Amino acid sequence: MEAKWSLRLIRIAAIFGLIGTVLGSHMAGAGSPAFRPIHAHILLVGWLSLFAWGVFYRIYKVRAKKLIAIHGWTGIIGAIGLTSGMWLQFMRPFGVNETLSLILYIVGGTILLISFALFVIITFLTEKESKR
Repeated sequence: MEAKWSLRLIRIAAIFGLIGTVLGSHMAGAGSPAFRPIHAHILLVGWLSLFAWGVFYRIYKVRAKKLIAIHGWTGIIGAIGLTSGMWLQFMRPFGVNETLSLILYIVGGTILLISFALFVIITFLTEKESKR
């Protein structure tokens, strides 16, 4: 279970990393900091957090196997919901309803917060020895 989620989280993190660096490149080229909060959150919660969790699952064996999948899905869904909600809320593309974008932003952030709380619990449910 850990190996499957390790690779899955690292792959999703790589996609977030690419999106984040493209946004950074766009901001540098355009000379506009408009995407700065979205760019930062994509790289922090999408790239860094998902990648770190993927590495954690590669190194450690977790006793509570079902929590791994719940944590992984809440992390992915939360990162996508938070960052896409931020984009819709701050940039207002396509004339999206403000209430809808705010709900996506808040719900995505809340799911991500749950994911971080689950990760804290998971760190206490690891085997004494790492898989190294």
